[in-house]
Amino acid sequence: MNNQLDDLAVRLSGLAVFRNVLRLRTMSSLLRMLSEKTPAACGEFAHALYRHGTNLSDYIIKAVTEDENSYLLKKARRESISPVMENAVQKELKLFEEISMLTTEDVRRAMGYMGYLPEWENTYYDFVSLYTERMDKLFTRGYGIFAKYTAFMLKDHVIEPVMTPDPQRLSQLPAYETQRKKVIDNTLALIKGRPAANCLLYGDAGTGKSSTVKAVVNEFADRGLRLIEMKKSQLHELPDVMMSIADNPLKFIIFIDDLSFAADDEDFGALKAVLEGSIASKASNAVIYATSNRRHLVKESFSDRSGDDIHARDTREELASLSERFGLKVTFLKPDKDTYLTIVEHLAKQYGIEYDRDELFTKAEAYALRRSGRSGRAARHFIEMLKSEEPEND
Repeated sequence: MNNQLDDLAVRLSGLAVFRNVLRLRTMSSLLRMLSEKTPAACGEFAHALYRHGTNLSDYIIKAVTEDENSYLLKKARRESISPVMENAVQKELKLFEEISMLTTEDVRRAMGYMGYLPEWENTYYDFVSLYTERMDKLFTRGYGIFAKYTAFMLKDHVIEPVMTPDPQRLSQLPAYETQRKKVIDNTLALIKGRPAANCLLYGDAGTGKSSTVKAVVNEFADRGLRLIEMKKSQLHELPDVMMSIADNPLKFIIFIDDLSFAADDEDFGALKAVLEGSIASKASNAVIYATSNRRHLVKESFSDRSGDDIHARDTREELASLSERFGLKVTFLKPDKDTYLTIVEHLAKQYGIEYDRDELFTKAEAYALRRSGRSGRAARHFIEMLKSEEPEND
């Protein structure tokens, strides 16, 4: 057994395709244990493993299938792979499979040590079959963090996952079916690899523009759709974001919420370049979905019209025409009375509220009057208020 552990250590240290796996703390501790074969090294390994669970096989199969390596990236780009690399992948997967079945007793015998050593669990997995299956689903599940999460934000120039994204689903959004169908159809075109338009959802506040985008992503995440939310102040990084996901097999919605510009805004140019399809910023697997309360996206004052720009009119027209660069524009207007009450009734059923219809509608109208008027947001806040006031059951 001593020689077997030495052999595993040598083979593990010679990984090529999956070499990044050795940089993980638990895997590096495992390699140290195989090499040193001491109780201290075993304890350090178990300490690292226990942060993820007590099953060694589960940990290794997860580390392997989530690894971003040269083989995976070639698969994602649909490039041909040489028999040499294919063979290396097979050999290394078999090695991981062998190591995943290593037990505490194996280590104890190799040490010639009969004292206490921490234990872990094992489960047999066919690593080659599971990894092949994972590659077959590459274009719907993705890889790396994009396989684990569906919504992301840009933070300090890095795309980071949103751990608790809005769980909103399309079935939970009442009214505005015509508007949502346009967004859904455009999104399905993106997913199917057909031409899809950048989309501007504009209109009154509280009408469900942002909720529509998030619900669409949740609806089609299992078909390879992901969302990356950016702030307006981050738009200068948009070309870099587009470039970073250009070779990814998944489809992306770059989401910009509550978009508007001042006339001298420096971020205007970055968005304009992407919307116009600049070679340096266009990604065929991504579209921009923006929401705004302003149809023309630009805040303009009377002083802007009397500036000293010789070509002031041309400048104003360029800024005002930004919205025209979106291939799809969808309008969300404040609901009329009937639509508002339809939303209220839908949400009341969704929240399990028992009600008298006339009384519910009277209270809903009064609530809207006290707020900024009728809107989907006002309807939801009203229903949430009623739900919070329900007596608790003993």
